[in-house]
Amino acid sequence: MTLAISRLANGIHVVTDDMPHLETLALGVWIKAGSRDEELDEWGVAHLLEHMAFKGTHARSAMEIASSIEAVGGEINAATGMESTAYFCRVLKDDWPLALDILSDILTDPIFDPAELAKERYVILQEIAAANDAPDDLVFELLGEAAFPGHPLGRSILGAAEKVERYDAASITRYRNKHYTAGRIVIAAAGHLDHRAISEAAEKSFSAFQDGAGTGWTTPKFSGGFKSAERPLDQLHLVFGFPAPGYRDERIYALQLLSSILGGGMSSRLFQELREKRGLCYSIFSFASTYQDTGLLNVYAATSPENARDLSDVATDVMLSMTDRLEEAELARAKAQIKAGLVMSLESATGRADQVARQFLAFGKVPEIADLVTRIENVTRDDIKKLASDILISTRPAISAVGSLKYLATQERIAAKFG
Repeated sequence: MTLAISRLANGIHVVTDDMPHLETLALGVWIKAGSRDEELDEWGVAHLLEHMAFKGTHARSAMEIASSIEAVGGEINAATGMESTAYFCRVLKDDWPLALDILSDILTDPIFDPAELAKERYVILQEIAAANDAPDDLVFELLGEAAFPGHPLGRSILGAAEKVERYDAASITRYRNKHYTAGRIVIAAAGHLDHRAISEAAEKSFSAFQDGAGTGWTTPKFSGGFKSAERPLDQLHLVFGFPAPGYRDERIYALQLLSSILGGGMSSRLFQELREKRGLCYSIFSFASTYQDTGLLNVYAATSPENARDLSDVATDVMLSMTDRLEEAELARAKAQIKAGLVMSLESATGRADQVARQFLAFGKVPEIADLVTRIENVTRDDIKKLASDILISTRPAISAVGSLKYLATQERIAAKFG
């Protein structure tokens, strides 16, 4: 890894990782602003802004933005998250100036044409409808509402249809001007590159961004709520959510290992007990959702409605087993999985650029891989059992369900098992 970091005059940071064996390069702009920054009357505007960035500038039409990058065989895309938004390209190594020019153009000089905005609002309304029609998407939207009611982290990134319908160019511009400030921006690249050349070009093309105070984030209060949607489905989709540490908490490494042992693969406890031994479901897994100051440990399962009560009983027993029993072989396997996943993510330019950008936004630095591996290795069985006890014991879980609910145990019955 050949990491280089520089700071532009306006406060934007440029972070690159030279991978000279590659013939390609991934380059993007990551902004520490997402749906978490929205007020209630802005719900969904961050996602709409991301869509509109590609819909034309004073120099390029929407078609010209897409065709110019594809004319050199490149790719361009974007993604909105809770705490960040990313705009990125992947191109051959000699085409990075074009990629950087397009990214600076769409971020510094968008026109938000009313006709394009009307079309993109409609596209997002279809996206919202599609999510509501997909039970395995809807169940996680409902879990957010159950876990963090009234907080941006509990709301869908897509927004609410009745709000998206009324957003205009002024709505988008207000959000952009407030949150897309230089101190929140990282330009990151990985691949066959020259850090100095990219920094010098970025100094010129991103000078329009000025620093700003930004806004602070309020930490949500976890609520063990229940949200459901009755649907005539053959499968019941069920999620349990528990309060967990954020990514700045030192216990994040124990959390990742806890989740892996509990439901991180075919050898995990949940998969082995509920699917392999008992045949109670087809799909079951756990994962951690982490934010700057909080997080969730999630357990998802899809089962036939008549198995819902048995599944919730057995699943809660398996979850609670993490508080008092943990084999060394399980821990070793989980550590190997996480370390392998970390290293594998570094083998592509796109994955590496995304990783260094997000790490810099989160911590103001990019940790060495060896340091991360050491932190993973240093987690003990007692660390995981203590964290499991802190998360699970005496906690009323947030629960969401989509499907036929008539056989599902009450939330009170499920919560009682956690003491």
